[in-house]
Amino acid sequence: MSIRVIKPGLLTLIQDQGRFGFRKYGVVTSEAMDPMALRIANMLVGNAEQLATLEMTLTGAELAFEHDSLIAITGADLSFTINGERLPMWRPIFVRSGTVVKGGGCRTGCRAYLAIAGGIEVEQVLGSRSTYARAGMGGYQGRSLQAGDYISVGEPANVTRAFLEKWDNRLAKQTSLRSWTSVDWSVSADCLATYRRNPQVRISRGTHFSLFTSESQQNLFQSPYKITPQSDRMGYRLQGAMLDLVEPIELLSEAVAFGTIQVPAEGYPIILLADRQTTGGYPRIGQVATVDLPILAQMKPGEEIMFTEIERDESEKLLMEREQFFIELQQGILLQMMR
Repeated sequence: MSIRVIKPGLLTLIQDQGRFGFRKYGVVTSEAMDPMALRIANMLVGNAEQLATLEMTLTGAELAFEHDSLIAITGADLSFTINGERLPMWRPIFVRSGTVVKGGGCRTGCRAYLAIAGGIEVEQVLGSRSTYARAGMGGYQGRSLQAGDYISVGEPANVTRAFLEKWDNRLAKQTSLRSWTSVDWSVSADCLATYRRNPQVRISRGTHFSLFTSESQQNLFQSPYKITPQSDRMGYRLQGAMLDLVEPIELLSEAVAFGTIQVPAEGYPIILLADRQTTGGYPRIGQVATVDLPILAQMKPGEEIMFTEIERDESEKLLMEREQFFIELQQGILLQMMR
């Protein structure tokens, strides 16, 4: 079973939850930019959460499905259509063999995730199928997808196969030969309130927060910062009020995380993201709350961020609540699929 790439869009990569356990050797984690959208996309097609999906940035790919498939599209709205009909998001969609799914321009957000029942099948590198294009590692030949590529798909789970059969029979009974259909339920809009334009992003104080001037500390939480065009999956470079140290300091390189906010010598912060390096030697003024990483993933160059302070204990509590949400969501989706 495979998918043929007709047009790849601006940047389409195979991504999963990343490769872990190798950062001490200098190996980048390279995970999905929006872990929430990836996990929900996999849930909607009955996949295990860690299976690989397609991550598309700013423009959607055009894909030909060469077998009957169950797909789901989450994250940004990249104007996906089949035969000119807009595709719904955040719900399972059944597509027949020979169907072409066509992506377009970005309506909202920045990155869309397309999951297919069975998951994208490429060779694992250090336990992950994620693409780290800078090193030519993982994904499809270590690069973004190109026109003419064929992507292999794994075998769907048992519950998904039963779900596919039910929807295939429903299509067969319809008088018009439609090439796709979708269910009448989706992820609740209340659950997607995470995504909003020019949002406030919650951060806790970083290791070196106290080394910055009091004015810089105030600026961090009171001034907007614009994402510059020099931003990518490695990090968002921000433009706004300068952040100055009380006095120059030399630091040893230390481990960094998804969402670490570093401040280079010029005084403008950088938020480290999915393709971040393993260590950093710049002062760390803040750390983005894990639950707000999806917000960053869906922001585009030119948009503004406002930071608001959160205690680490509260950040951990919010993360535990998010994980409980995922457990309940997965149970609800499985119940709907088995109806």
